[in-house]
Amino acid sequence: MAKVAISLDAELVVEVMVLAGVGNPQDAVELVVRDYIARGHRTEARVAAREETARDDETRPPETQG
Repeated sequence: MAKVAISLDAELVVEVMVLAGVGNPQDAVELVVRDYIARGHRTEARVAAREETARDDETRPPETQG
């Protein structure tokens, strides 16, 4: 996988390291980015499931009461 080098504020990185419980700045930032991406995928999956349920409800014929 290709690598990218970026510059971040040291205080920001230290805070991420403390919150992530990781002693390596590279690992800490990578964990945060991976978590952010995973959270986005989970949100997309929930929205898609909700839209599918709504679509199914629209296509079902109304139930007759008797």
